[in-house]
Amino acid sequence: MDGSPSVIAERAQSECAGYPLPFEMQRVMTRSVKGNPSTPWIDWEKIKISNLCMGSLIAGFLALTVSGCGYRFAVEGAGPTLGGAPEAAAQATAPRMVIQFFENKSFEPNLEHKYTNYVRHEFSAGSGARIVPRLEDADLVLKGSILSVSIPTIAFSQTITLESRVTVTVTAKVEEARTGKAIWAQTATASSEFFVTNDLQFNRVLQTRAVEQAGRLIAEDLATQFLNHLERTQSRSSATSPAATSASGSTVGPTRSSESGRNGPAAK
Repeated sequence: MDGSPSVIAERAQSECAGYPLPFEMQRVMTRSVKGNPSTPWIDWEKIKISNLCMGSLIAGFLALTVSGCGYRFAVEGAGPTLGGAPEAAAQATAPRMVIQFFENKSFEPNLEHKYTNYVRHEFSAGSGARIVPRLEDADLVLKGSILSVSIPTIAFSQTITLESRVTVTVTAKVEEARTGKAIWAQTATASSEFFVTNDLQFNRVLQTRAVEQAGRLIAEDLATQFLNHLERTQSRSSATSPAATSASGSTVGPTRSSESGRNGPAAK
């Protein structure tokens, strides 16, 4: 043999019903690369591989045993769901709301588009209402106004301003789409700080970002407040419903008359 590794294997020639019998890897002999004489020959003992024929027979026997024992696996109903089922049901019965563009009464330009998008995003995520694009499909209408944007100085030296704060005030109200009746109103205020540099253009960028951050905080606050309003309204409605009062026994009159009618003959 030369210095390159070699592998010699032989397989049995007989067969069993079309399946090969166990075959053995006969004494795999290798030698070190480049024929290093310091490395002895390595003889691996014969490696037995499971009989494929016998494995097939065992697998068939197990299949017949399991199929004959009478067990069946079935799933009834809609099957399990990985979260979101209660939320999906609540979203289907949630009131439909359209959010109109906010009115900008401040000196900051183009805030109405940004703030409207912030409110739409937050109300879609967690207000308890289902946001729709058209007024014809809505049960509720949200209208809002940006009342003021103030930028006071909160840190300064003798010559320059070091830090400023943006404070934004927004009011919002929700009306019934068909009647125009106001059912909810809220005023929200949020602030965001930014540092002032010597670069006027960069200061403008920092101020714009602070105004946007305040708008996101206001949208989140409005969505949370409206969700709390819906939950309180639903709690009061369920507490004053006829089914709830009958179950709690608060309607004493009809309950007593019904019991006296049933118990009248027994009392005699």
